[in-house]
Order: sequence, then structure tokens, then C-alpha cells
Amino acid sequence: MQLNFAASHSVLLSVPEASVPIQHYLRQPQRLVYALTDRSRVERLTEECFQLTMRPRQFLNLSFQPVVDLKVWAEPNGTVHLQSMGCEIRGIEYINNRFDLTLNGHLYPLCTEGLTQLVGKGDVSVNVELPPLFWMTPQPILEAAGQSILQGIFLTFKQRLGYQLVNDYLQWADTTQAVAADRVQGLSTHPSTY
Repeated sequence: MQLNFAASHSVLLSVPEASVPIQHYLRQPQRLVYALTDRSRVERLTEECFQLTMRPRQFLNLSFQPVVDLKVWAEPNGTVHLQSMGCEIRGIEYINNRFDLTLNGHLYPLCTEGLTQLVGKGDVSVNVELPPLFWMTPQPILEAAGQSILQGIFLTFKQRLGYQLVNDYLQWADTTQAVAADRVQGLSTHPSTY
């Protein structure tokens, strides 16, 4: 039995003012990846590609663990793009061989009237062929279970963006400002001899 699931979520987050604009922070897209999930669940594959091992999930009476290869890159204006490059389903070989996931998303800063917000959208679609033991289960029940999994993943990401990303940005801005101040202090105490 072939099933298709899709979900789309928008994000609008207020960002507190800091000493360094968030556009500079977002030009380091790996920080966004680490804000979305625990660092222990992320492996950097290349400069722009990361492997995210998600927490185990339940689908009716099956337990599985999604692993997604995610390409993340930033534009000079701070817009960050996410795109799935591959996916593996650990724990159910039958489904792993018959599973396709597509994820696309973006996040960008929007400054209006002195306030900064992060605006984003994520779209995910899943195509999967279920094993024969599910063929007698009514399709609406299977679809509801699949949609519930997707919504749960999006909700987790959204919560982590709202808390973890903002906190990481504020800490980064403080550290960046302190390093810049130390450099200026060092230049003023050792003036150039030119």
C-alpha cells in the first residue's frame, strides 16, 4: 500500500536586539542546524551538508528512526535555505527501501520599524510503501498516523528555533562583540609605527 503525506509550516519569531545583527549570525548556517536538533545527533558531512539522526518514532506498532542528509546554505543577506539530500529509515528495512522524503525550507530576517523577526517556511512530503501487515488497516487511520508524525517533527523544530536559536544568537552576539572590543583595545595599546 502506497501512502503520501505532506506538511507545511510557517515560522514568525521575534528576535531580541543584540550588538551584532542576526544577518551575520545566519551567514553561518551550521548554527541553524545545531539549533534544530541536539549536537549529538548531527554529523557534518561536508561544508554545506549535515546528517541529522532524529529521535526514534512510533508508527502504529512499529518503531523506526529517520536519518536525514540536509544541505544548508546561506545567502549574503542572511537568508538560510534547507534541502533534503537523502533519507534513511533505520529499524524497518522494508520501509527503508520504499521510502522517499523531500524537505525544503528557508528562513530570513525581516527588519521593520526597529523590530527584527525571523520569517520562514518548511515543506515536507513523504512517499512510502507500507508492508503487507498494514494492508488491512483503513487508509484514513494510516494517513492520520503519518500526518501526526510529520506535525510532531515540525512542532519540535519550531519550538527549538524559538528557544535554542534565539539563545544561541544572543550568546554568539555577546562573544563576537567581546572579541571585537578586545581587538580594538589591542590596536589602541599598540599603535602602528607607520
